[in-house]
Amino acid sequence: MNPFTQIISKHLNLPQQGVENTLALLDLGCTIPFIARYRKERTGGLDEVQITQISEWNDRLKEIQKRKETIVKTITEQGKMTPELEKRINDSWDATELEDIYLPYKPKRRTRAQIAREQGLEPLATLLLLQREPHPEQAAERFVKGDVADVESAIRGAQDIIAEMVSEDERSRNSVRGEFRREAVITSKVVKAKKDSDEAAKFSDYFDFSEPLRRCSSHRLLAMRRGESVGILRVSISADDERCIDRLQRQYMRGFGPCARLVGEAVEDGYKRLLKPSIETEFSSSSKEKADDEAIVVFTDNLRQLLLAAPLGQKRVMGIDPGFRTGCKVVCLDAQGNLLHHEAVFPHPPVAHRMQATVHVEQMVEDYKIEAIAIGNGTASRETGDFIRDLHFNHPVQTFVVSEDGASIYSASKTAREEFPDEDVTVRGAVSIGRRLMDPLAELVKIDPKSIGVGQYQHDVDQGKLKKSLDMTVESCVNSVGVNLNTASQHLLMYVSGLGPVLAKNIVDYRRDNGAFTSRAQLKKVPRLGPSAYEQCAGFLRIPGAKNPLDNSAVHPESYHIVEQMAKDCGCTVGDLISNKDKRASIDVKRYVTSDVGLPTLTDIMSELEKPGRDPREQIEEFEFDPNVKEVDDLEEGMILPGIVTNITKFGAFVDIGVHQDGLVHISQLADRYVKDPADVVKLHQHVTVRVKEVDQRRGRISLSMKGINNKKK
Repeated sequence: MNPFTQIISKHLNLPQQGVENTLALLDLGCTIPFIARYRKERTGGLDEVQITQISEWNDRLKEIQKRKETIVKTITEQGKMTPELEKRINDSWDATELEDIYLPYKPKRRTRAQIAREQGLEPLATLLLLQREPHPEQAAERFVKGDVADVESAIRGAQDIIAEMVSEDERSRNSVRGEFRREAVITSKVVKAKKDSDEAAKFSDYFDFSEPLRRCSSHRLLAMRRGESVGILRVSISADDERCIDRLQRQYMRGFGPCARLVGEAVEDGYKRLLKPSIETEFSSSSKEKADDEAIVVFTDNLRQLLLAAPLGQKRVMGIDPGFRTGCKVVCLDAQGNLLHHEAVFPHPPVAHRMQATVHVEQMVEDYKIEAIAIGNGTASRETGDFIRDLHFNHPVQTFVVSEDGASIYSASKTAREEFPDEDVTVRGAVSIGRRLMDPLAELVKIDPKSIGVGQYQHDVDQGKLKKSLDMTVESCVNSVGVNLNTASQHLLMYVSGLGPVLAKNIVDYRRDNGAFTSRAQLKKVPRLGPSAYEQCAGFLRIPGAKNPLDNSAVHPESYHIVEQMAKDCGCTVGDLISNKDKRASIDVKRYVTSDVGLPTLTDIMSELEKPGRDPREQIEEFEFDPNVKEVDDLEEGMILPGIVTNITKFGAFVDIGVHQDGLVHISQLADRYVKDPADVVKLHQHVTVRVKEVDQRRGRISLSMKGINNKKK
């Protein structure tokens, strides 16, 4: 059995067998999407979230195991290892406890206590701690020699040793930790010299702020830490010093004699000089880590919603990157997203060639048989939308506003240069906007997720953790939707289970040299794509129009024989089985259960046969802002307006109401009930109706409310 199975099973409250088998599959190199989708019998039906948690715990325990080995080696080399100590280290899987055990043995710089020990004052410290000596000063005289100049120096050195012992003692540390856990307060103060600076204004809420640490929300803590990092704020975490000192002194002092008094002084010094700063640092780190984790969850949830946003599908699209002075860059794309034509039009001031722009856009729509128009939601978006809606086309054309967050990052990227080496950044940006409408997932995978702009303090959190979480989210989304093997870009393919950058490039190169794939089995001919990679990726790749209809489904090739046997038993072809509901209904799946294939897999197969290759994403909807509200000055308290959710945080949701500035629906204003998490009420890009609550022109803030309004989350 894997040594971590029991620990993970206990912490996550999951069956041991499922955890054990999941760890075995992970060790074999299986990806999380593959395990969740195609190995349900082995895991006991664990979902992607649970498998991810198992994987994260496995990584964490491996790190702790490596740390243990270092600790054991260090203490052994010091000659201080005992069987009892080694057992404690081996039995501990708590990182904090492990560091507490190690602390007295941890190599450190030359401390005051270390100097005192070198001066031979440890026996005096022991004598003081016993607190039996009625005349400690007289006892200290025996230690006045060498570098110890007098009795006072001897006692002070012994107290330094006691202070360090107190600060390194597990009971002491846990006692102070408990006090911090219950009572710690986080405080922020403005740096006076920076108070009136322009940069300081955004942190004004935290100029003189304090609240219990356990109640401090992630966004407030991250805001304070950002203010601290740019030199605007000073942030501290503290507990009641008197109570902490009193608890420690009760632990070490016996009675009220002269030795007890000296020990009490040493305890207080140990707390203030050593223990308190150490625990404060620990809580500063742990609270930041907790806030990071919460912010990363918000970011990944938002990213998932954005990646899984409703696609328009393969339609001929016009993409418009709107602008005033520089005009609107217009591109025309075919149904596969290939660039057919581009030009700039100037319908807005200061150029204001509106009539000319009208003729050109109407002509482009006609010439390139445009079916839908995607308008970026940046500068001049509202005005461009109004301009487009005033035009007259000879056939129906849908109009959509598309988030252009990250489009500028893409347009200047190596990927964009490779796709459009002869076009400038404005053309590439407009193409990205058009393609996002057709398939948000396929286009957004080309952009660093941090640049998409749907996070909360994403640049302040642990960047390694953030990247890992975002990459896993992208991988999860790509594999949940499935990928068209013959149209997918290299960037989309690299997120498919079992592939990665090298195999993704090899697939694209093979497709270019040999033409479109006609079967999944052809993947085996791709250079370096071996049996393991094929097993991992095949089920997530689709081939529309393939000879075998299962090649355009989520049924894994390893299960084709099951479907073929079902069809044979029904006296029909696999295609007939997919198209004929009655034939599928006649199948008793229990007949096909074997030692390797159970009901979970068979149930998934039947669901897939019902709708093979079905896109799990919703249908896209058109949207239009209130035509009477175009600027912040047009807003009045009490107005009821349509809007689009642009970002979701722990403290509420930001909504675009068409005035070039998003408004905030605070968490307290999201619904007529208590809301714990805004994501329970709204989702990214949801069309909502809001009420204008307050407009603060000075601070540039719009407060909105959804209370009393029927907004259904889809």
